[in-house]
Amino acid sequence: MNALTVQFPESLHRSIKALAEQEGYSLDQFLATAAAEKMAALMTLDYLRREAAQGKHEDFERFLAAVPHREPDESDRLPE
Repeated sequence: MNALTVQFPESLHRSIKALAEQEGYSLDQFLATAAAEKMAALMTLDYLRREAAQGKHEDFERFLAAVPHREPDESDRLPE
């Protein structure tokens, strides 16, 4: 493991510490988990952008054409 010194505003530090304690995590665990979650979100976004850039509109249209047209089930309708 590596050590990293990070400075936070006092109010943010208090809030993070309180949340970590509330969830039963050490401050280090909480921050490591938060950093990992953020990294995963950004990596997922990059992956989706790369995949979308490789997509072809014709393939999308062909896929949609294969889906039968029908009214949505009652449970899938938006409330009026």
